[in-house]
Amino acid sequence: MAQKNLALVTGANGHLGNNLVRLLIEKGIPVRASVRNIKNKELFSGLNCEVVQADITDKQSLINALRDVDVFYAVGAAFKLWAKDPKKEIYDVNLEGTKLQIEAAAEAGVKRIVYVSSIAALDYSKIPTKENYGYNSDRRDMYYNSKNDGEKLAFELAKKHNIELVAVLPSAMIGSEAFAPLNVSYNIIYLILKKQIPVETNITLNWIDVKDVAEGCYLAATKGINGERYILANEKCTSIKNTTKIAQELFPELKIKMPMAVPKAILFTIAWFMEIGSKISGKAPLLTTKDIAMFSGLQQDFDISKARIELGFKPKSSEKAVKEAMKYLSENENRFN
Repeated sequence: MAQKNLALVTGANGHLGNNLVRLLIEKGIPVRASVRNIKNKELFSGLNCEVVQADITDKQSLINALRDVDVFYAVGAAFKLWAKDPKKEIYDVNLEGTKLQIEAAAEAGVKRIVYVSSIAALDYSKIPTKENYGYNSDRRDMYYNSKNDGEKLAFELAKKHNIELVAVLPSAMIGSEAFAPLNVSYNIIYLILKKQIPVETNITLNWIDVKDVAEGCYLAATKGINGERYILANEKCTSIKNTTKIAQELFPELKIKMPMAVPKAILFTIAWFMEIGSKISGKAPLLTTKDIAMFSGLQQDFDISKARIELGFKPKSSEKAVKEAMKYLSENENRFN
């Protein structure tokens, strides 16, 4: 017999996906968790949920995973800012994944989708940024493009197939627990603790606890208005410099130095050399010329009153989230080395 109120979470072994699965179980909601590789089950040990195989680029696997599902949390996506072939490995995967997830949900008879977009899909021309300012017009980054175009496509297809869809737009997710490999945002905290950010880039991040984002996803499912988008972030962003200050205060014994201010031209040169190294090694560079061009000096400040009022979203402060993340990484260092 089909379970009532069954929820499916794609990308369930990722940072947000796994925290969301745990939150839904705590709330007594029957959960089906989908992973791309069914052998990756260690994150679900002891959890009362069904684990199934599904790939966001394989429609039939999604249809199978979505059978009898009422609420679909579309979390699964390629979350990386660098790839050898960014169009193919990031943009195409995310656009195709969005299309197939919505089409499969329509075929499986799903009633409601919470689509996980990103603050990458916001217009930053006015600060603080709001949901109704529209989409990001900066087209220099394939991940950003995939989030802008993916969210628009999700709304179009949901309307076409007559499915309720609410989009949530999280910022840089960290928190009091992490799973290897660390996501892009969490890795920055790790690099600060490892003293591997020697120069000031003037890049800011809007830190948010992943557990607050998971709660925001659940609130969007239960209270979100069909066709609307909600920013799940904190009001103010934090520079890497100020994030480093928090680390200095928490761990004086590590003697973490402040990143050194250098002219932008030198930053571009450093990033250029890092990119050349990455082309050889195949590993993502610490810094790219595009990162500096797009993000140096960008203020990621948000007006989150819509999520507060309509969803009851109440995130903990960025500073608290950063401190908890740093303590966690420090106590579990051997897991991420």
